[in-house]
Amino acid sequence: MAFDAAEEEVVDHQYLPSRGISVKVMEMYDVRSYTDDDGNLTKQEYMYPSGGKKIRVMPKTFSAQGLSQDELFGMNLFPAGCAKIVTITEGEVDALSVQEMMQGRSLQPVVSLPSATPSKRLWEKCRDWLDSFEKIVLSVDNDAAGNAVASKIFNMFPNKTYRVKHDVYKDANDFLVNKANREFSNAWWNARKYTPENILNTSEQFVDLFRESPDYNYVPTGIEALDDKIMGLMQGHFTVIKAPTGIGKTEVMRFLEYNMLQRKVPFASWHLEETKLRSVLGLVSYHQNQNLTRRDIIDSLGLHDVVEKSIKEITKDELFYQFYMPDGSDTDDFIEQIRYLSQGCECKYIFFEPIQDVVVGQSEESKEQQLADLSVRLSKLAAELNVGIVTIAHTNENGDPKYCKMIGQRASVIIDLYRDKLAEDDQERNTTQLRVEKNRPCSEEGNAGTLLFDSMSFTLQETHS
Repeated sequence: MAFDAAEEEVVDHQYLPSRGISVKVMEMYDVRSYTDDDGNLTKQEYMYPSGGKKIRVMPKTFSAQGLSQDELFGMNLFPAGCAKIVTITEGEVDALSVQEMMQGRSLQPVVSLPSATPSKRLWEKCRDWLDSFEKIVLSVDNDAAGNAVASKIFNMFPNKTYRVKHDVYKDANDFLVNKANREFSNAWWNARKYTPENILNTSEQFVDLFRESPDYNYVPTGIEALDDKIMGLMQGHFTVIKAPTGIGKTEVMRFLEYNMLQRKVPFASWHLEETKLRSVLGLVSYHQNQNLTRRDIIDSLGLHDVVEKSIKEITKDELFYQFYMPDGSDTDDFIEQIRYLSQGCECKYIFFEPIQDVVVGQSEESKEQQLADLSVRLSKLAAELNVGIVTIAHTNENGDPKYCKMIGQRASVIIDLYRDKLAEDDQERNTTQLRVEKNRPCSEEGNAGTLLFDSMSFTLQETHS
């Protein structure tokens, strides 16, 4: 529905109640209403300080006429510093609603932004006016746009910005139409000092942190001596198992994965140096306590049915997710894959190995940079999602993660493995020693037991001296 200037000159506007807002407040803010011959509301005009207007044609078509984007709706009604507190909303109707709900106490300066994405010019022009008030209270939606507005105003006025907690109500008008005036008034008077999500400052925020943060969530590894040191594999932490090539790191990881299956903990795994089938058959060997890691062995023993039954038993609860990254994937894709497995599949742990093979660099320098970036992101992601991320790192001759020391620096827990591959004694040659080199959650470090590899069953078992 279009209105030209000539038509508007002959059509008288009115001040009408709407959406719980009284005539008194409509007239105060000069919100002009127009009706058809049957008295139905057809259009409203929200008048801005410089004479421009935002026009709403019912039910919800918006346009503007002469509207300047550098001023606040209602700003002309309240001289600078006329009160201790000013309230800012994202929309004109919300500003009217706040005024309606708060008038029982006293007339309050309440203004609205012209849009959910205010211009730089608006902040420049309105900064001094806003700064004239001792306290700025925000009644904005709890969404991306509202949070962006809140962060912007906080950055401008960090010591005087407060935010109304809307709870079940979307915005101020939602309070009003649901006759929740008292609830809004209480929320307004109890508005909390605003800080961005990445900053904690108030007593309430620290108490909420204490109440809402989960206790250490962990799964025992099944290696008694190791659990004495680290309690178990921790959710929310980045764990690195490191050793030189050929020590048996993959078998240690498989031991941990089978332990997850036994405990019915949802997890995902990716062994970059193995085929997908070999990774599954490694778990089958643990399940049957028999070496069933290759098709030729299975063929010679005539155990196809046994293997298929074992695979079904291992996977029947659908707690095990085997994944791989297609060719051409980068670290961004890998991070998103972990996010999906954690959030979409509810995996509590993600196993992958070796970390050095996740990235492809043209030189050691580029590979180091990529691994450093990946390690930082993995440690942050583990904490953000409260998922345990467990990887294997090949080491160099100095015992540091190959290509990149940052892998170890970003890990919460480092488990170092050692095996004397040249020992004459068969048992000694097949015994892997574990040592906790770093243990941020529990602090305990040092020797953490031994695992004996049984070449007949192709499995590891803890040994006790």
